[in-house]
Amino acid sequence: MTANPVAGVLARMPEVTRDVPADRSGALWRLAEDGRQLDANVVRLAAGARVAVHVEPDLDVLLYVVDGTGRLDAAEGGQPVEAGCLVWLPHGSRRGMAAGPEGLAYLTVHRRRPGLSIGTASARAGTARTGTADGGTAREGGEAACLLDRVCPECGRLAPAESGVRFCGRCGSRLPAG
Repeated sequence: MTANPVAGVLARMPEVTRDVPADRSGALWRLAEDGRQLDANVVRLAAGARVAVHVEPDLDVLLYVVDGTGRLDAAEGGQPVEAGCLVWLPHGSRRGMAAGPEGLAYLTVHRRRPGLSIGTASARAGTARTGTADGGTAREGGEAACLLDRVCPECGRLAPAESGVRFCGRCGSRLPAG
């Protein structure tokens, strides 16, 4: 049985973002507490790096700029962002991020995605199919657990099966070690 979650300080942003090399992009911190209903990440984009414009069909995302400057690319055009900006990215909206000359660090918070399911092919055969972020289809409950090392923890994209792929092709986040 899982113990009840306990409220408390998880991280201090100045410590999370301090001493990060200027050319480093990727997740600096992730919410990993058991029993959580939210996912949260602190992501850093190196100077000039981008998260390509994409559509998140299922989740609203709240984004807080922790450090640096950049641009939110949305269907309505580009909007400058800087430390202290709070951005709402509603589900179904087109969005992308571009870092300014000193890079960009931001916190994302969204509802936790449903866990992946494990089962036999015959048990899964009757489940509904749903659209995925990359335009394909997947069975409800996600892909089989053996693919977890290929699922981007930041944007949920399934990386190609090529050996040696270590970073997400969509957002640049480091993939889990497999």
